[in-house]
Amino acid sequence: MTRVDVLHRKWLKERPGYAKAVADLEEEFHLASQLIGARARAGLTQEEVATRRKTTRTVISRLESGRMKPSTRTLERYARATGHKVRITFEPIGARKQRRSPAARTRGPRMPALAP
Repeated sequence: MTRVDVLHRKWLKERPGYAKAVADLEEEFHLASQLIGARARAGLTQEEVATRRKTTRTVISRLESGRMKPSTRTLERYARATGHKVRITFEPIGARKQRRSPAARTRGPRMPALAP
């Protein structure tokens, strides 16, 4: 059985347009990842989040799929249901993303070194 990550790397190399399609969906995947991560950190199932939000598991599943662009209000309600808060940031287009370890992400933003 072929793993998804192996296929992903293969298709990035072999299929024209695949890399662009992945890049075009990056924001949706990132948001979905953030939602799922918040739920996982809270130790909740989709059903439990749905109950807290007074909605259905299907709605939570749709939110976490990345197929929709939820409103700020929806994100705030989801955040409250998982014991989190929403933080929106603006980044320059084309800014190079720096990967940070999960531990570094929990410590907050990096501070520039001060000149001696």
